[in-house]
Amino acid sequence: MAALKEPSGAGRESEIPRVLVVGGGYVGMYTALRLQRKLGRDEAEIVVVEPQPYMTYQPFLPEAAAGSISPRHVVVPLRRVLDRCTLVIGEARRIDHTRRIAAVATLATEEEGSGELLLPYDHLVIAPGSVSRTLPIPGLAEHGIGFKTVEEAIGLRNHVLEQLDIASSTRDVEVRDAALTFVVVGGGYAGVEALAELEDMARHAVRYYHNVEADDLKWILVEATGRILPEVGEEMGTYAVRELRGRNIDVRLNTRLESCEKRVVALDDGSRLPARTIVWTAGVKPHPVLSRTGLPLGDRGRVRCAATLRVDGTDNVWAAGDAAAVPDLASDDPEALCAPNAQHALRQARVLADNIVASLRGGPLSDYRHAYAGSVASLGLHKGVAQVYGRRLTGYPAWFMHRAYHLSRMPTFNRKARILAEWTLSGLFKREIISLGSLENPRAEFELAAGAGRKPDAP
Repeated sequence: MAALKEPSGAGRESEIPRVLVVGGGYVGMYTALRLQRKLGRDEAEIVVVEPQPYMTYQPFLPEAAAGSISPRHVVVPLRRVLDRCTLVIGEARRIDHTRRIAAVATLATEEEGSGELLLPYDHLVIAPGSVSRTLPIPGLAEHGIGFKTVEEAIGLRNHVLEQLDIASSTRDVEVRDAALTFVVVGGGYAGVEALAELEDMARHAVRYYHNVEADDLKWILVEATGRILPEVGEEMGTYAVRELRGRNIDVRLNTRLESCEKRVVALDDGSRLPARTIVWTAGVKPHPVLSRTGLPLGDRGRVRCAATLRVDGTDNVWAAGDAAAVPDLASDDPEALCAPNAQHALRQARVLADNIVASLRGGPLSDYRHAYAGSVASLGLHKGVAQVYGRRLTGYPAWFMHRAYHLSRMPTFNRKARILAEWTLSGLFKREIISLGSLENPRAEFELAAGAGRKPDAP
């Protein structure tokens, strides 16, 4: 791969057009992958900027948290997949489209104190994804746990198993009750699937605790609206509520979290619940870098695009996925926009890449048009709901369809084979119930030993 050259002003030494892809998630990775397959090395240089050297397949995070899939198998190494692209591990801080330059902070620039790396471009793909949407709720920043990255998923798994250890070893009734109370805020895909998978895992794990029973666990789902899983339709959402409540999960609709200070969950229905686990999955918002691009933004902070996925008012800036407000040509409503979900993101990436190729070669552009096929959601092992092409499925068939669909969308044969092998083995052997919480602070033991050596009176 060619070394990156910092620009002198706005110019570049190379005459080969540079396509700069900001973000290595669904849209970023699939766009770059398609571009490297369709473009010759002398047609364009493809540069991908992403804070992590991997793409996380988020629909599998709940299964990774439950131990059904190894964490390393729900991520795709970008260097291996994008072998003809130049990968810059860093974060785009701002974009000056007038000069066609992106300012990127990398680990090297932070170590050197040399300022941001300036990357010029000829075509720009805006695909930074989204970030968790939080609210100014007292105690949320201190005690809340997110569920958007693989690190958060594995941290949550370790945390839940740690609470079982605390409950099993304490004689304090209040500490025990708080440890066995798990509150999930948000009734979308992430919240429902995370709660369902973790509840399954915890219910299996308590078999190995002599003084903790499955009935001792208190799982609470808090949703501000009157339904959960709106993507699968009202009927399937109602079924999902019945299924969860049938497992003694407390589903509270039309309820909001008011506070979680001192690990006491206060809801607007008057409930106060001591809880050591508060999972926040109440929505996402566009990445903050969009506000520092100078590009036209819609009401919800997403970049306004045409149906060709070209940003309004530009000739060489493109966007898709969570970052883009794309007209939904399949809808009867002329003002309708495509939902910012994975299904649209994967398909938009193909059209976006093809349109960049067409633009470089002087060909016509294509509009993005895709009718929504439906949705699938897991409710734990062997349980699920689905609405696909108007057909409604529940239970095992829906769960099987959920796995089959997402396995088919998982990038690379390598990852598909590894996940399928893990599913096969998990059907033959029992779940693992090991907590590796020390992974989150691997130097703690050494620091304690080194500190004790220097200060004998240290605790």
